[in-house]
Amino acid sequence: MKKIRIGTRDSQLAMWQAEWVKHRLEQLHPHLSFELVPMKTKGDKILDVPLAKIGDKGLFTKELEHGLLNNQLDMAIHSLKDLPTMLPEGLEICTFCEREEPRDVFLSKKGILLEELPEGALVGTSSLRRKSQLKHYRPDLCFTDLRGNLQTRWRKLQESEMDGIVLAAAGVKRLGWEERITQILSEDLVLSAVGQGSIAVEIAQQRDDIRGLLAPVNHPETELAVRAERMLMRKLEGGCQVPIGALGQVTDGKIFLKGMVSSLDGNRLLKAEGRGTDPESVGIEVADQLLSLGAAEILAEIR
Repeated sequence: MKKIRIGTRDSQLAMWQAEWVKHRLEQLHPHLSFELVPMKTKGDKILDVPLAKIGDKGLFTKELEHGLLNNQLDMAIHSLKDLPTMLPEGLEICTFCEREEPRDVFLSKKGILLEELPEGALVGTSSLRRKSQLKHYRPDLCFTDLRGNLQTRWRKLQESEMDGIVLAAAGVKRLGWEERITQILSEDLVLSAVGQGSIAVEIAQQRDDIRGLLAPVNHPETELAVRAERMLMRKLEGGCQVPIGALGQVTDGKIFLKGMVSSLDGNRLLKAEGRGTDPESVGIEVADQLLSLGAAEILAEIR
């Protein structure tokens, strides 16, 4: 029986995501054998430096992509928000799995809501996108960088002076930690990262056999939404470590996209919206609106 090799990062959350895809494929193709191949990426190894200072081109994906290009892997499972909008030549995303809750959540040490935190409270997050929007909402808050897997971040919250941490809802829910969520943050307060909540499967473009196996796992509405978000990001030439947010939602084939760009201090926060049926066109439209509002100047200063 042919073994299909599935590449994944080796964190608990990444392994959960890869197991979820593997289980779906085993149900669809019981005549085939699927094997997980866990790997460490650069982003998993460098934990003492803020993400924004490392650079984010393939920080959590490059090792897996090398495996695809060298034919050591047949597919690679990613959190879509980790994948750059420009992939290495010869690779493609062939599957966008149905999206989990795309918003961020606040986990408070004492169960206090974000709006009720005392002045000067300390919040943990390494995301410039989260920090800038939270600074816009609560300029009095203080922030500290928070790296590591979800278990490490939760432990650091308990052992430190932090009052709370901000995480992606999808990861928290996938690990069964719903009871630890103090509140889900509205997209009007903190707009999500591009692709947040969706699992993506990347393959080598010539692998029509693997594309065929994965076709039933793709979720069309999720694909439309995240393609619009990724086009917005690509047009703005942004990356994971730039304060850009986007959230696409699809109803009856129509895409509604919100986009956001913020300065690092949160003083300037730009928002735009667009609708349409073609994801790339909608993404470009919202990106152009943000550029007309001054996004290029903000992003140039950050870079």
